[in-house]
Amino acid sequence: MLDTPYYWGQGGAMFDSLVTYYDLTRDDQYNGILTQALKFQLGNNNNFMPVNQSRSEGNDDQATWALAGLSAEEVQIATGNISYTTVAETVFEDFARRWDNKTCGGGLRWQIFPFNNGYDFKNTASNGNFFQLAARLAQNSRNATYKEWATKTFEWTQTVGLMDDDWNVFEGAMTTDNCEQLNKIQWSPTAGTYIAGAASMYNATGGDQVWKARLDGLLNRTLENFFPDGIATETACEPQNRCNSDQTAYKGLLARQLVDTIQAAPYTADRLRPVLIKSAKGAAAACDASGLECGLKWSETSSDPSGLGQSLGALGFVQALLLWDDSRNATGGAGNATTPGASTSGNGTNKTGSSGAATSSKTSGASTFSFGSAGNIVVGAFALFTFLAL
Repeated sequence: MLDTPYYWGQGGAMFDSLVTYYDLTRDDQYNGILTQALKFQLGNNNNFMPVNQSRSEGNDDQATWALAGLSAEEVQIATGNISYTTVAETVFEDFARRWDNKTCGGGLRWQIFPFNNGYDFKNTASNGNFFQLAARLAQNSRNATYKEWATKTFEWTQTVGLMDDDWNVFEGAMTTDNCEQLNKIQWSPTAGTYIAGAASMYNATGGDQVWKARLDGLLNRTLENFFPDGIATETACEPQNRCNSDQTAYKGLLARQLVDTIQAAPYTADRLRPVLIKSAKGAAAACDASGLECGLKWSETSSDPSGLGQSLGALGFVQALLLWDDSRNATGGAGNATTPGASTSGNGTNKTGSSGAATSSKTSGASTFSFGSAGNIVVGAFALFTFLAL
């Protein structure tokens, strides 16, 4: 697994990016290392609480791995005799049991165990990932329990003030003052997990207008907050050169969430396509010719350090443009999202359904995005991922 300075949860995000790569290309050369990693981190109870991490992992970390496993099953990656839908359901049950009504009127704490720093903090990332997990299970199964919990978690976030009336999504709040004082820092993947979850709920409810309004509000605010001049920027730390190793990966997480959003709610494609293209161009310009060295800042020429997070970001936005690549349909690539309320079969493969194609609105597709290093970014990113995962 990943070593210092990278966190365990980042590993889940990295392998989820491998799932997205397979979903968009049907190139299966990385599936072996992906399925090996998912199996290794499952733990004795099949809930992504392995012995080597269970004392220190947070709810957001556990959810990140559960979402990665669920993604693998949604796109029908062969996982042997392991059902990652069942694993996701087990993790969902863990979260439902941990829901804390004693403080702040509900919500998940950041940490799982009281002896860990952060147990007295209800962070929005943990609650947002729980919301997304419930929403995706609802989308795949149409099970009422998952819909109820997704709605409950989303509305708790609003009620406690961690999502305001203008659709800003904040960092979290302390249980020691019953969440009276909010930490109002904003991070892109925290907003993104609510966007992806809202898209799944829009799909799961057959295009319900309440969920459409929520999805539109969150999407519009996120584009305003995190895409100045149309280019993805981690605005809380990037302009000040203060992003830590965890935060450098945030744009890559957001890119993957936006891909999921387009697939679950195809009408969002036209809104997202311009910023995905412009961000991908900026990311490519910030990478060297090999694709191994990528900077974090994409709106200016800079020599900022490279690393896992920077490669995740560049890869996320570059490969997102494959949603508009006509050749993928001829080779079996995914990207055709089901229309809201459409039925699914097998493993709940909403990402690979046959109707409501996200590609239906494209004009010239990815032809608007042409630069020589794009392919090298994919190759370079996976070379780095493979090296770090050994």
